[in-house]
Amino acid sequence: MTDAPLPSPAVAAGNEPQLRLVRARGVYERRFKRTFDVTFGLALSAIALPVVLLVALAVRVKLGSGVFYSQERIGRHGEVFTIWKFRTMRPDRRHRQSSIENDRRTQHKADHDPRHTRLGRLLRKLSLDELPQLWNVLRGDMSLVGPRPEIRSVAEARGYADHVRHDVRPGMTGPFQTSDLRLSGDLRDGLHVDAGYVENITFRQDFVYLLKTVGTMLGGSSQGT
Repeated sequence: MTDAPLPSPAVAAGNEPQLRLVRARGVYERRFKRTFDVTFGLALSAIALPVVLLVALAVRVKLGSGVFYSQERIGRHGEVFTIWKFRTMRPDRRHRQSSIENDRRTQHKADHDPRHTRLGRLLRKLSLDELPQLWNVLRGDMSLVGPRPEIRSVAEARGYADHVRHDVRPGMTGPFQTSDLRLSGDLRDGLHVDAGYVENITFRQDFVYLLKTVGTMLGGSSQGT
């Protein structure tokens, strides 16, 4: 018996959330994608270890204690996991509370945000702040390639917590992260891109996104998760 997709209960037009009760999964996704993540994840971790140590030292010296930053995000099938990044911003001493919690998803990109640091800007520009997520990949929380992981409260507030994008592991890189849409910081603009990726996951596609990510990092354009 095959995993035949059932009709979507949501409107499929534009960027509206696209829900699926059952989704057809190819051989690569079912049998090899996790192996791909672990194999390449281990190799990348070994290669990146010297950089990770240098970045950790720089953050400790420039920003003080608390080298890593953690936050709860939505994982596969809606399960919540803790994502890890290098800290790039100063603590918000004013403890400002936004009237809409999902403003946090875009506010950190604003140039006037007083929490910005010179080191943090550099790490974000080169996407080096994302390196700790290799641990998330090896743990199985994330994939190397997939939809950008979202904050649960933001997804619920904006109406896409049940989107098909959450049928797979979120990725360190992916269609949204390597597109110009990432500059807005608003995942609603890229729901259609995520849906297209999830419906057709292939090794070739994942490998292409990894190559695009290398180009993005070399070009100094932060992806951001």
